[in-house]
Amino acid sequence: MALSAACLAAGAQAQISDDKIKIGVLTDMSGIFSDFSGRGSVEAAKMAVEKLGGKIAGKPVEVVFADHQNKPDVGLAIARKWFDTEGVDAIVDIPQTAIALAVVNLAVERNKAVLLSSAASSDLSGSKCTPNHVMWTHDSWAYTNTVGRQMVKEGGDTWFVLAADYVFGKVLTNDLTSAVNKAGGKMVGTVAHPVGTNDFSSFLLQAQSSKAKVIALGNSGADAANAVKQATEFGLTQGGKQRLAGLFMTLPDIHSLGTKLTQGMYLSTTFYWDKNDSTRAFTKQISARNKGIYPDAPQAGVYSAVLHYAKAIESEKTDAGDKVIAAMKKIPTDDPLFGPGRVREDGRKIHPVYLMQVKTPKESTGPYDVYKTVAVTPAEEAFQPLAESACPLVKK
Repeated sequence: MALSAACLAAGAQAQISDDKIKIGVLTDMSGIFSDFSGRGSVEAAKMAVEKLGGKIAGKPVEVVFADHQNKPDVGLAIARKWFDTEGVDAIVDIPQTAIALAVVNLAVERNKAVLLSSAASSDLSGSKCTPNHVMWTHDSWAYTNTVGRQMVKEGGDTWFVLAADYVFGKVLTNDLTSAVNKAGGKMVGTVAHPVGTNDFSSFLLQAQSSKAKVIALGNSGADAANAVKQATEFGLTQGGKQRLAGLFMTLPDIHSLGTKLTQGMYLSTTFYWDKNDSTRAFTKQISARNKGIYPDAPQAGVYSAVLHYAKAIESEKTDAGDKVIAAMKKIPTDDPLFGPGRVREDGRKIHPVYLMQVKTPKESTGPYDVYKTVAVTPAEEAFQPLAESACPLVKK
C-alpha cells in the first residue's frame, strides 16, 4: 500500500494545474521601456502560442498581460494577483530590474516560473539567481563585455561613462569598468544623471573634457535620446577624437533618432531583424501585428522563451515552476532567432552577442536598416563565465 500511495502522489504531482497553461506578460505598455517591450512583447507571446497550436502538453494556453507602470509595488501586486487568484503559471518579459527582482522572489515562494526577456541586470543570473527563473535575452555583463572588449581592441582604450542614476545604470557602469580594465583599457571618469534629465550639457562637458576616446551612455529611452541629441550639438564625435557607445541603446532608440544623429555609434545586441531569413520572417509577422513597428531583442526573446518553456512542460508533464525551469536547463535550445544555445545552471541562456555600428544615412536603405555587424562574440564567451558567478546554484 505504501508503494501504491507513493506512486499516486508522484502521479498527482506531475500534472498541469487547472488543466490549462496561463502565461502573463508583465510589461511596460506606455512608459520609457514600451518601445522594446510593451505591445510587441504581448504579440510575441501570442505568436508563440499560436505556433504551438494553442496547446501545450494537450492543454489549452491563455495569454494575459498587464502594465506595471515601471512601479515595483504595482508590478508585484499584479504578479501576486496573477499567481494567487488568477492561475497564472509563468510570467514573461518584465522590463525594469527592481520589478524583476521582486517578481522572481515571489515566484520562488509560489513555485511559479519567470522568463525574463527585458530585465538586464547581470545580478539576476548572479547573486540574485533562483531555481524559478531564467535570463533569456541579454544582460549588462554581456553587452558591456562585448562593447568594452572589442572597442579597446580597436584603439578605444580610454572611457568615460554617463549613466542614469538608478540600479541598472550603476550595474552597467560597474560591468563596463570591469570589461574595459580586463581588456587593458582605462576608465577615466564616470557621472550619474537623474532619470528624466532634459539638460545634459554639464555632464557632456565633463565627458568632453576627460578626453576619453569612448563616451559610453548607460541610459535608455528618452534619456538616451536627449543625451545623443545634445552630444551631437556639442560636436563630441566630430573629427573622430571621441566615439559614442550605447550600453543599452535599442533599435527603437536608433530608429526614433535616425541615422543622421546616431551614425557611427557602437552598441551590442543579441537580435537584429535583418540577420537571416528566420529573423526577417519573424519581423514581417510581428510588425504586421504591431502597427508596423519592428521588433527588438526583448520581444524576440519573449517568443523564443515561451517556445522553450512549452518544450519543458511537454517533457515533464507538469507546470510546477522549479521543475519546468530545471527542464529548460536540460533541453538544448535550437532557436531560429538567436541560434543554437543552452540554458546554464545559473539560469542564463547563452547565444552569440553582436557588436553593431550604426550606419550612415547613405548606407541605410530604409528606416530600420540601421546596423552593420562589427564583431561577433561567441555564446560561450559572451556571458559571464560560471567560474566568476556569484549564483548559489552554480557548483564550485
